[in-house]
Amino acid sequence: MRYRLVIFDWDGTLMDSEARIVACMQGAARDTGLPFLEKESVRDIIGLGLPEAIERLYPGVAPAQAEQLRQRYAARYIEAERVPSLFFPGVEAGITRLRRNPTTRLAVATGKSRRGLNRAFTYLDSGSWFHASRTADETRSKPHPLMLEELLRETGVGVEDAVMVGDTEYDLEMARALGMDRIAVSYGVHAPSRLAASAPVYTAADFFQLIDWLHDSAEVMMNKDESINAR
Repeated sequence: MRYRLVIFDWDGTLMDSEARIVACMQGAARDTGLPFLEKESVRDIIGLGLPEAIERLYPGVAPAQAEQLRQRYAARYIEAERVPSLFFPGVEAGITRLRRNPTTRLAVATGKSRRGLNRAFTYLDSGSWFHASRTADETRSKPHPLMLEELLRETGVGVEDAVMVGDTEYDLEMARALGMDRIAVSYGVHAPSRLAASAPVYTAADFFQLIDWLHDSAEVMMNKDESINAR
């Protein structure tokens, strides 16, 4: 592997949860008596922490109403989780492939809450896949890079040996702020043209492509090093 640490966003990168997030936020706004939210408006905030997302959706909303919206969204999402969201095609096989490499560490950096991520870990039996994780309610929300800094410290990996994988500009800009390599996935919520502005080292159309690229890039780096050493 070219990278010793691969950090994944969750919603829109590993989990196919966009439709559920949109429906729950639209329903929560309706419950709270706030103006209707268009689908694209909600898609745009996926990846942010919930308080930051609410502020972007309803700038200047009163704190009490923002808290009511937060509570209604959380209640609706928990109710919806009775039928778990699923991983995108290729995720389980791809993560298994990465885990075969004993020098590779895996982590999650997400806008979800800790409770929300732990619920997902439990019902998808996936928590053991990752060496570390950070959520928006226990550190700073994306695109601030603090959660990545904390993951680097926890895993003992340097920024030059880590890569962030995500489907939004918030994921990629968080990594770019640290000078960390970043990979975009174009099957999530932000358009490829928007992701390109963050200068990803690669853009994957699906998870299979992502895993193949990670392994192929490792072989390229090995061949390059062997060529240099042979001079």
